[in-house]
Amino acid sequence: MLLWISEILAHYYSPFNVFQYLTLRAILSALTALLVALLVGPNMIQHLTRYQIGQSVRDDGPKSHFSKSGTPTMGGVLILVAIASSTLLWADLTNRFTWIVLIVTLLFGCIGWIDDYRKVIKKNSKGLSAKEKYLMQSVVGFCAAIVIFLTAHTPAETTLFVPFFKDFTIPLSAISFVLLTYFVIVGTSNAVNLTDGLDGLAIMPTVLVVGALGIFAYVTGHFKFATYLGIPYIAGVGEVVVFCGAMVGAGLGFLWFNAYPAQVFMGDVGALALGAALGVIAVVVRQELVLFIMGGVFVVETISVILQVASYKLTGRRIFRMAPLHHHFELKGWPEPRVIVRFWIITVVLVLIGLATLKIR
Repeated sequence: MLLWISEILAHYYSPFNVFQYLTLRAILSALTALLVALLVGPNMIQHLTRYQIGQSVRDDGPKSHFSKSGTPTMGGVLILVAIASSTLLWADLTNRFTWIVLIVTLLFGCIGWIDDYRKVIKKNSKGLSAKEKYLMQSVVGFCAAIVIFLTAHTPAETTLFVPFFKDFTIPLSAISFVLLTYFVIVGTSNAVNLTDGLDGLAIMPTVLVVGALGIFAYVTGHFKFATYLGIPYIAGVGEVVVFCGAMVGAGLGFLWFNAYPAQVFMGDVGALALGAALGVIAVVVRQELVLFIMGGVFVVETISVILQVASYKLTGRRIFRMAPLHHHFELKGWPEPRVIVRFWIITVVLVLIGLATLKIR
């Protein structure tokens, strides 16, 4: 909206043309989202506490978590408000990619909100059943995949690019593209949700990964940079960097309240939405495999759950003391802050490796 206003004002006062620069709007988007989160956060936490919208803790979990019972949850609403308001203010609202990533994020947030509402407000410990949740995610995921495919303007937008190889690309058919996109969006959404088990554990890696994806979005949407780096050029996708900036700002604002010991948890409304956002951004910038690298913490957490369940069903034995993996380390005696910070450090390393794919080809 502010971009449109600045374009009008630029006819009368040329300095307003500065708002045409993507980098400036991305920075302003991050700062705006951060400010919204910091301003809205305290009141939201007070309301969540007043209405006793608190987190329940698993009886079989680490004993250190028992003190977290009753901590306000559904704080992901704060993240979504900050992201949506900042994106609508600073992004080009005529850009199709802006609307795709924003709508997918908000729809997954709605799914998470329904789940949280049933568990916390209606006191239904199961919330949405696994089938209900997966069905809703699948509908949104498939619809998003179909829309992205149908609105593609160039072959590059439906081609799988393999990192570290300049000329190794895999053209995707309609079916293969839709299936891949569906699994990336839904899979990442659930992976972030599984990781969201400790104070700040999921939000900081999300901020780091989306910040790196913002760099990919910028260079992919810039013809000269894309040509120089040997990555696909996709006209208009650079605008996604404004959304990425909003996610970074909103995530840091939420971390202000979610850092150990957490004053609020994001709940499924935040975790499912943020994971889906990472997935859909990776798809539109054609970096699905790089997301797999940079989001390695999310991947390992998900694999630990899969292996644990499979091992227990097949052999009656558990591989880990508890899944997801972060609980395993807690039960081994690691203090919660140590687990969190070490997972952050691992994510920093993986993000740097992902960014290195821009030059190592």
